[in-house]
Amino acid sequence: MKKESVFYYPLISLLFVATSLCSCAKQQLKSTAPNNKVSNASSGAANVAITGFVHPGVLNTQASLDLVGGQVNGGDVNRTSSYQKVLDFINSHSYPTSFPSTVVVGSNGATSPSKTQIRKDAELVYALALRWAKTGNATYATQAIGILNGWSYNFQQYALLDGATNPNQPGLEACWTTPSFVAAAEIIRYYNIKGQGAGWAAADITQFNNYLNNVKNNYINNMPVYNNNWNASQGYAKMAIGIFLNSTSVYQNGYNTITTYLPVIIQSDGTIPEYCDRKDCVHFQYSLTAFAYAAELARIQGDNSLWTANSNRISAGYDYMKAAYGQSTSCSYCAVSSSVFPGTEVAYNYYKTSNLSYLRGLQAPLGVTSDNTFLGFTTYTHYNVPVL
Repeated sequence: MKKESVFYYPLISLLFVATSLCSCAKQQLKSTAPNNKVSNASSGAANVAITGFVHPGVLNTQASLDLVGGQVNGGDVNRTSSYQKVLDFINSHSYPTSFPSTVVVGSNGATSPSKTQIRKDAELVYALALRWAKTGNATYATQAIGILNGWSYNFQQYALLDGATNPNQPGLEACWTTPSFVAAAEIIRYYNIKGQGAGWAAADITQFNNYLNNVKNNYINNMPVYNNNWNASQGYAKMAIGIFLNSTSVYQNGYNTITTYLPVIIQSDGTIPEYCDRKDCVHFQYSLTAFAYAAELARIQGDNSLWTANSNRISAGYDYMKAAYGQSTSCSYCAVSSSVFPGTEVAYNYYKTSNLSYLRGLQAPLGVTSDNTFLGFTTYTHYNVPVL
């Protein structure tokens, strides 16, 4: 596989100009389905017209990052314990020195060095962005910028591992890694420490935009209708990309995807058929995590409708997850020792239900899952963090 060297750029703090785009106009719109065929179930969510975006706006805000970083710096024991997950990840993963132009992906757990790297780097750059926001140390901002630039300047395409690989697998992989890159990029581009930003050069931001448009247009947009985590992940990814690109149309398309598939993937009683169909304790949590993260993105933009859609359908899905861990569902693939995905923490911070409290308590503080799909460290960023 061809590898190309990463380009590194010095920290230029005066170059950064923070843009605060607050106050999202709320207007009722008629829901439009994504460009996929799916059962036309009513979402029950008000489709809010976004006219401007809050930045940072992908799972974190200026205020929430100020709060959690300040708590650690002030010696808060619980927040410091959860922040340690960020440091542990950074310390246990080597910093990349080159980036592949082609990422080779396989299905059903089949992997390659490039697939392993992009998943790891997506988590690592987010961890470094969180570390910079907490410490103000320019070294960590420079490292985060190096990873963002490395992928955006070098990546060209996805390729299939072998003939057994689902030809749509690249789209799913892009749906998993891209929002984590975007969450880091939002912090690096917009977060301010005493009025100063990270100094990410304008030309590099433009190149990152190009990277996002490449993976969106050529992979994320071309997803099949599976009525499962694929489509939930697609909606979440497009919402995150739309926020960074300041594109209301991309964000709205992702939002519409979420509202379309939410009542299909999670039934009215909370049952998630994907759990028994896939015969594991992982895939149905992909759906729940994507829905929880999408709902949080919308909430940051002033819209709680995804959290409340379909009679709090996301909460009902987590009730089903609690039943799965208690082995009281029609199939049994989860146990108390099974991985709990970090979306649980984000959902708990909104709903505060006893079932979610039980689930997040199984493995808190929640860091990053072993497969490096969805971004982690949510106990640090979200546990008992007020709506900010």
